[in-house]
Amino acid sequence: MLKHLNRAEAAGPPVCESTGFPEERQWHPVSRLSATRQFLEEINKWTSQHGVSPLSRELAVKFLMARKFDVLRAIELFHSYRETRLKEGIVRLQPQEEPLRSELLSGKFTVLSVRDPSGASIALYTAKLHHPNKTGNHVVLQALFYLLDRAVESFETQRNGLVFIYDMAGSNYTNFELDLSKKILNLLKGAFPARLKKVLIVGAPVWFRVPYNLLSLLLKEKLRERVQMVKMAELRQHLPRDCLPQHLGGLLPLESYSWNQQLLAGQNGRVDPVDELVGIPVEDSSIHVPGPESMRPQELLTHLGRLQRSGIHQEYEELRKEPPPGTFHCAQSAYNQERNRYGDVLCLDQTRVRLKARRNERSDYINASFMDGYKQRNAYIGTQGPLEKTYSDFWRMVWEQNVLVIVMTTRTDEGSRRKCGQYWPLEEGGQEVYGHMAVVNQRVDNHTHYNHTTLELHNTETCEQRQVSHFQYLSWPDYGVPTSAVTLIDFLGAVKRQQRKMVKALGLQWAGHPQGPPMVVHCSAGIGRTGTFCALDICLSQLQDVGSLNVCQTVRRMRTQRAFSIQTPDQYYFCYNAILEHAQRQGLLPANQ
Repeated sequence: MLKHLNRAEAAGPPVCESTGFPEERQWHPVSRLSATRQFLEEINKWTSQHGVSPLSRELAVKFLMARKFDVLRAIELFHSYRETRLKEGIVRLQPQEEPLRSELLSGKFTVLSVRDPSGASIALYTAKLHHPNKTGNHVVLQALFYLLDRAVESFETQRNGLVFIYDMAGSNYTNFELDLSKKILNLLKGAFPARLKKVLIVGAPVWFRVPYNLLSLLLKEKLRERVQMVKMAELRQHLPRDCLPQHLGGLLPLESYSWNQQLLAGQNGRVDPVDELVGIPVEDSSIHVPGPESMRPQELLTHLGRLQRSGIHQEYEELRKEPPPGTFHCAQSAYNQERNRYGDVLCLDQTRVRLKARRNERSDYINASFMDGYKQRNAYIGTQGPLEKTYSDFWRMVWEQNVLVIVMTTRTDEGSRRKCGQYWPLEEGGQEVYGHMAVVNQRVDNHTHYNHTTLELHNTETCEQRQVSHFQYLSWPDYGVPTSAVTLIDFLGAVKRQQRKMVKALGLQWAGHPQGPPMVVHCSAGIGRTGTFCALDICLSQLQDVGSLNVCQTVRRMRTQRAFSIQTPDQYYFCYNAILEHAQRQGLLPANQ
């Protein structure tokens, strides 16, 4: 969309060569009107394409003011803001409902009732009031978004900007979360429609120096200059006493509870005009986020009771009729056909995993697809059971994508049929070489319904080594689906615990999504049991996060990335029953329902 704009026509104020920031200047009304019109034309082309309401002039001005009416930068800010809200699940905020209401009234965040001498709003975050073991990051970010959104509704704040005080006085290490701090900084540096004048970190303990240095690396030099660590006594060099709360050496009585309470009362029944726009998935975000038709467990039970098995099968049939939204050119090429286990189970070009180029290799193809998880882009790689001729490709992919966990939901042979090759050394101490990857079986832990094998990978070209966990589920029957979901859900729990453990062990070596690199998930074709496993994980993760889910929506979205995921109506029906079984075990539904 940006390429259609002429930079000379769209640009706002001239840029100062020494700082790289737009210079201050008085805008003529004609310039502002022209910029607003151009911004709305571009954004509302996009809203029209997605069938949602056009952006209002009031909202347009908010984003333009934050970027001094530079149209291109304002458009980039709008999409960055929207994508951040989508990624963090900040949609359909209900400030009068828990847990958001308690977070807003906790005193952790507030916007002071005064402005600094330049007219900027002053936002305050009190670190000692944050207890990570009690409040999830997504709730904290929801509260932050909500309060800052209210602050920038003021034209004066839009014009004069925002000062953010990060008060660490009296806090200790248990009040600090590096991941949350990263998200707040990322929000302030480029994903919120406010002109950030400065961030003042006050009263930082000695131990904060190391994480602060790590956080500083995330910031561009221009913004790094605006983030300052100051002692309590130095704070008055930045803000006068009548702009500071009494506990920070100022004269202002801090009544964050009453201020936020008044704000909540004034916002009762208010509809967020950006909510509709936030719900549109974007390329850099997961497609699996809460939607408008999500059901709570009781509603899901009612839905299942009303439709019965035949109705759920019909619901699946409607999904099955929807054609895949992409092409299969690479998977269908003559050279790659022998790399497909089944001729009718192919990878979409748009989501396929591409192997890194190697000398004398004609193709980068492997029958594997990136699949999003709940609020996590590329959480899984859905793939077929490896063929003997693709063992080396499989292990290359595991290495190149930094995979920590492999999930196998089939046996190598079931009945008289070969479902998957024996692509890893089966016995403890065994070793196999696949291309330039040597795989050593370090340990096998046999459980009633699954085996957990610890493998060590040796890259013979780079002399590096890594550990990978291999989980094989053993209780899926040769035909149909399990009679109970208990063992599969317990298996899913074991897989996710191991992924978390291995991501934690990586520490600062892993800078991607907090939940880690993709998990490889496969069965035989890589769509039936694989799709069922991923759909359950997505639905149960959403249920845990927001208390609701939508099976049909999840499967529809999943099939846009791994075509034909969930192969049979019985697998689809099993997903419903598995979720309800889990809800009963968790006390979300009575056991007799």
